[in-house]
Amino acid sequence: MNTTHFDVLIIGGGQAGLSMSYYLQQRGLSHVVLEKNSVMHSWRTQRWDTFCLVTPNWQCALPDYPYTGSDPHGFMKKDELIAYLDGFARHVAAPVREGVAVTRLTRGESGFTADTSAGRFTATQVVVASGGYHAPIVPRMAERIPAHVVQVHSAQYRNPASLPEGPVLVVGSGQSGAQIAEDLHLAGRKVHLATGDAPRCARFYRGKDVVDWLADMNYYEMPVEQHPLKEGVRDNTNHYVTGRDGGRDIDLRRFALEGMELYGRLHGLEGSTLQFAPDLAANLQHGDDIYNGINASIDKFIAARGIDAPPGAVYEPVWHPAAERTALDLESASIAAIVWCIGFTPDFSWVDIPVFSGRSYPGHHRGVTDLPGLYFLGLPWLHTWGSGRFSGIARDALFLAEQITGLHALVADPAATPQRAAA
Repeated sequence: MNTTHFDVLIIGGGQAGLSMSYYLQQRGLSHVVLEKNSVMHSWRTQRWDTFCLVTPNWQCALPDYPYTGSDPHGFMKKDELIAYLDGFARHVAAPVREGVAVTRLTRGESGFTADTSAGRFTATQVVVASGGYHAPIVPRMAERIPAHVVQVHSAQYRNPASLPEGPVLVVGSGQSGAQIAEDLHLAGRKVHLATGDAPRCARFYRGKDVVDWLADMNYYEMPVEQHPLKEGVRDNTNHYVTGRDGGRDIDLRRFALEGMELYGRLHGLEGSTLQFAPDLAANLQHGDDIYNGINASIDKFIAARGIDAPPGAVYEPVWHPAAERTALDLESASIAAIVWCIGFTPDFSWVDIPVFSGRSYPGHHRGVTDLPGLYFLGLPWLHTWGSGRFSGIARDALFLAEQITGLHALVADPAATPQRAAA
């Protein structure tokens, strides 16, 4: 079997993999980026038509490629975002091999070996930059849903017209679920929404975007080790809010006033009847508590620094469920489609190297594993809140580039002292 060797092998051709390539090119290390589909594939194929950023454009700060448009406090729509990412790809001009799937990654005495659909590659060091959102989650109960009900995952949803006419059940109230429910609701579709305990936040508060306030408060600089939840924060559901139409809150209670049907967490199916936990009121209250808690922290920040800002306010619920509804018969409600918005699971089964926890998540510190030469990049809260987003990937990639350069120098000259980036 023909084998191609590189100093570094980067697996994944999204923003993380290309950011890594940018810094390795600066350091003159031979490398290749292996992408099983095409560069930025998921951004083109796993977003609905009205998708837009939920963080302001100014947070798009990929390596040496910041947002330079005319609306830094706006929210790029899908096509604008893809254009930005395509520009970044041209800027980096990474040595990418598209359509190359890595089927197995192993570690031997002389380095790493990647078996792929295009043959075997070896490398002294490897960066796994394939992200953490691999396998769409669809519960096994979906197999028992009546065949005439169309089922799609959020990654497959495109627009209201892509679903058959009739009421739609959206399962999950995280970022995707809340925004897709809104998309259907605004199109005049009858929407049933199964909620969870997803948190929410305000879009604007006391004269600024909440993201701007949190940036001023250095929240986005907080490393995972200093977060109250420590590594547990990696399991948190993202706050739901939207950048649509210039940005606004998403208030599920207001949707209910306008005719959306809300339920608690979906947990079972008997015949054609779905069963829900009696926790809708608790889920809504939890979201509101987080919303008001974030605003209260902004209030304290403003007061402590004497900042001149418009007055604040506590959110008061505009609707309360009259009773908990624990069942929905798909037939009598004429449900035509279900959109599963309950996330993704990571799939690193192809990484045949013992660096994983019992939950199939790699053990690491800032992306550096205990096995010299193996790194992860682009995972949520790899180091900070921005690690899985456009705002923090450059810092993470630069940090790993320094670790890679130091180990490369050590391999070339065992007497050398490797240069390490500041922690």
